[in-house]
Amino acid sequence: MSPMPTSLPDNWWATAVIYQLYVRSFADDDGDGKGDLAGIRHRLDHIAELGVDAIWLNPCYPSPQRDHGYDVADYFGIEPDYGDLEEFDRLVADAAARGIRIVMDVVPNHCSSEHPWFVAAVEAGRGSAERERFWFRDGRGPDGSEPPNNWQAIFGGSAWTRVLEPDGSPGQWYLGVFTPHQPDFNWNNPEVADHFDEMLGFWFDRGVEGFRADAVTVLGKVDGLPDSDEPPEWGRPDPLFLYHEDGHRAWERWRRTVDDYNLQHPERDVFLIAEAYTPERPDVFATYVSPSEFHQSFYFDLLLSPWQAGAYRDAITAVLDLLLPRGLAPAWTLNNHDAERSVTRFGRADATADRDITQGNLVYRDGHVDVGLGQHRATAAAMMILALPGSVYLYMGEELGLPEVLDLPDDVREDPVFLSTDGERRGRDGCRVPLPWTVSAEGSHGFSPAGSDDPWLPQPDGWGQFSAEADGPVHQAYRRALEVRRASPDVRSGVFRWVEAGGDTVAFERGGLVVVLNMGEESMTLEEGMVAGRRTVLSSALDPSPSEESSDQTVMVPGNTCVWLAGP
Repeated sequence: MSPMPTSLPDNWWATAVIYQLYVRSFADDDGDGKGDLAGIRHRLDHIAELGVDAIWLNPCYPSPQRDHGYDVADYFGIEPDYGDLEEFDRLVADAAARGIRIVMDVVPNHCSSEHPWFVAAVEAGRGSAERERFWFRDGRGPDGSEPPNNWQAIFGGSAWTRVLEPDGSPGQWYLGVFTPHQPDFNWNNPEVADHFDEMLGFWFDRGVEGFRADAVTVLGKVDGLPDSDEPPEWGRPDPLFLYHEDGHRAWERWRRTVDDYNLQHPERDVFLIAEAYTPERPDVFATYVSPSEFHQSFYFDLLLSPWQAGAYRDAITAVLDLLLPRGLAPAWTLNNHDAERSVTRFGRADATADRDITQGNLVYRDGHVDVGLGQHRATAAAMMILALPGSVYLYMGEELGLPEVLDLPDDVREDPVFLSTDGERRGRDGCRVPLPWTVSAEGSHGFSPAGSDDPWLPQPDGWGQFSAEADGPVHQAYRRALEVRRASPDVRSGVFRWVEAGGDTVAFERGGLVVVLNMGEESMTLEEGMVAGRRTVLSSALDPSPSEESSDQTVMVPGNTCVWLAGP
């Protein structure tokens, strides 16, 4: 196959490895069972030793925590459970001392129903300027008791909620396309756009180097808010509030704001990355990543693919063909706070089977999971994406080989996905269980100080075997992979070219580097022409046996393993 040029932008974020950190579940310093900024500061050496370039913090703004921070009550502060602005400034400084940047998460589509703007809108009544910041509408029917249209919320139920007017009478309805406690902003209102411009500058001035924007595809609503012809299945947005041009206008303004900031601060290189969930729609994906909108967007098709070489090659080809010719950098990930952990996905009996891609996100299933097999596959897949052109986002705990916690009791689950579906959908709590730091169970395996409150979600028995202190083979493999990546110039600039390695493989060249992911069960021997003059510089094998070692003439790649081969 012909080589694909990789003229990526000369920006730090274009080839960075960024560690996604779910604040509530990373490390608890004050003993209340919830993670906090001080806990992050005291565990920064773990992140630094891993070898990443930046940390992405999930929302840590003041919030009633009904969606654990994605219901923001104040975009200019820090959630008291996590600390305050002074503690945040200390975190930025301590991270910078270790060469680590801070990226934040922001929710521009909606806020919390406890945000002062929304509280004021309810109190102000019909026709007020305060209500124009949101989507308030009169109901249908003679007494207005029916929602303004038939739109369904993504997490279940009507997308509309009725309020009581200041005089106590049943009144208008407001739109919240996720849940009732997350009212959507009306981005046609200039005050909304001004508010977020101010927010971006506020955090950039505090040293934040970029923003991940949540749920960008649902910002903007069809004119007139008509009924939907056929409401979509649960978990998917309605086409009438999806991919709207109003959203693109908002992102174009954001990009101008960011570009202006970089011009005024030439020593800085701040950026925007989108959560543009566009499964199997590269044409739509491309509309969000451009010189006039987001610098990057997460590419989720690989995260949602089964364990099949063909599916992986197709997903990788689609985004590389789309972005590389335009000089844009992909952003790869296999895990995040919304998806079942890759160890569990890949350890399922049906991991190699064709299936609905939504099974990897929000919709959890029962069934046996081979954690050991899942760890082998997840580590191999991570090493493969670390060699692809672009940046890589790791989700905290994947470097420890953590599986999904599937058996959380119903009475401890807090995800609105679970609550809004009366338990029909188990939700995302299983990938958010607090991290284990020590083998000993004391202090919830080191998540909290000894003698502290129980963690906000319970850790399963045996959690300590995955701890950072245990320093298992997955942890060692991740550290080694990032070390080799940093020392491999071809990973940042080498031309990309698919190669044929035989078997059930994903194989490609990056300049002088050859990467082979064997997704089959059996070991395979690479052809002499591929191996000649090269040596194995990296292998994901967690338990290599002597029979699988390579010679000068051959390289044996075990099943479910990735290797990197470099020239002399």
